[in-house]
Amino acid sequence: MKNLKQILSSVVCSGLIFAQAVSAEISTFYKGDFDNNGVIDISDITHMCEYLCGKGSTPDSITADITGDDRTDIADLVALRAEAIGQYDMDSEDGKFIDAPVAKIETSLSSQGEPSLVIFCVEFPDCKYSRDFTAEMVDDIAFGDANEESEYFPFESMTAFYERSSKGVMHLTGRTFRYTAQNPISYYTDNLDLLAYECFKFFEGSVDFKKYDTDDDGVIDASLFAVPESADENYWWPYSIPFSTDNCRIDGLKIGHMITGNVAPYDVVNFNSSYLHEMGHCMGIPDYYLYYSEDDYEGMNGNAGPELMDADAFSDFGAFSKLMLGWYRKEQINVFEKSMKKAVYKLHDAQSENGNCIIIPHGKPDKNYFSEYMIIEYITENGNNSVLNTLSWQSMKPGIRIMHIKADFVKGPWWNYFKYENGSEETGYDDEGIRLLRLVNDGKDPFDSGDIIDSSVSGFGWYDVYGNETLDVGVKVHIGEIEDDCYTITVSCE
Repeated sequence: MKNLKQILSSVVCSGLIFAQAVSAEISTFYKGDFDNNGVIDISDITHMCEYLCGKGSTPDSITADITGDDRTDIADLVALRAEAIGQYDMDSEDGKFIDAPVAKIETSLSSQGEPSLVIFCVEFPDCKYSRDFTAEMVDDIAFGDANEESEYFPFESMTAFYERSSKGVMHLTGRTFRYTAQNPISYYTDNLDLLAYECFKFFEGSVDFKKYDTDDDGVIDASLFAVPESADENYWWPYSIPFSTDNCRIDGLKIGHMITGNVAPYDVVNFNSSYLHEMGHCMGIPDYYLYYSEDDYEGMNGNAGPELMDADAFSDFGAFSKLMLGWYRKEQINVFEKSMKKAVYKLHDAQSENGNCIIIPHGKPDKNYFSEYMIIEYITENGNNSVLNTLSWQSMKPGIRIMHIKADFVKGPWWNYFKYENGSEETGYDDEGIRLLRLVNDGKDPFDSGDIIDSSVSGFGWYDVYGNETLDVGVKVHIGEIEDDCYTITVSCE
């Protein structure tokens, strides 16, 4: 085995000279931060040298495998030193977005790339809009550019909202059509397929709808059939369903997921927020609110609870939704395993490009995150959450939010779904038992500096055989100080 002097020599000969102790900030202890101080510096390089010489403590494989080739050798030392002076990107592969796990739900609207939404603003002989507007106006409302100065921000457009939430990996496109249906509105009650097919057939001769199948799977990505605000709430509230008439084709394509609702486009914030939620379903994310509970309608309560897929939340998607939709880069997902004993992480603003998360798995984590785990994020009043504290019925506080996830995946004979999503056969009519998503310390404020989360905190436990959160997670989460809008989070085995 080479001695320390020989190893240092080989690094110098490679053209990478140690010169001085330089440091580069990193967001977690992963990959080279041996002393767990949040920076890559000369002490980490010395530790790696000692390890390669057979001296010092043995680092875990995640920390020491800088190049990601499943071994620790001189190449890792070279890369580590280069990272310290900014010549090597340890996360060059990690810089890619993860594949969207929710794609396995097999819905028609992709959460990545440039999926498309076809909008039909429909009137009926006996049900008209109260204000006039053009299809071009709706195009701007739905697909316009981002504009933080807009009076409707962050709901100035659907496209802008998704681009911020997805860190740019999703760019919604589409087109709006105005149409007057052939029959009274009651003719289409409880039969959205009938209205959808009529709308598409009317324009089929003049529009190439193949351009709205952006993933070339033979299915139009998604379509919205907006009806006047005077339409009966019992039948035309915002909802989404798959097109079920299988033998109907438009330009040879099947019609994909459909959305309808009686929110008019000139009610811009309600229009966009309502249908952003419904498109979440088209991408495979279920509701988080409780369908049958009169006492506890919201799935997540309190100032830590806002989430676009919950009830009446004019807010951003949360960490679990973004994880499923593939809206994290690889290095932004930090998984704590008990073999680490202790880890220090930096949590950034979830409403920013740097927004990241921490996952504490129950047992071995599933590669698609279809398992049980805690997921931690730092929520703020910025970006897509900026409207919350202007509302009388919804508010939030910035801080650390922890969600308990039980994302078992079921491949069914007709469709795929999350086993414990609300409305499935595995869930009840109230807030008892296993849920896809629960908020730790539900109903309270987010956690803040100095807080310690362990088995004494409500909801911080794994499910037992009776569906109660009684099993000890076996770790302690300590919320450290916030500096430069970034929290230090320490996770350790108890």
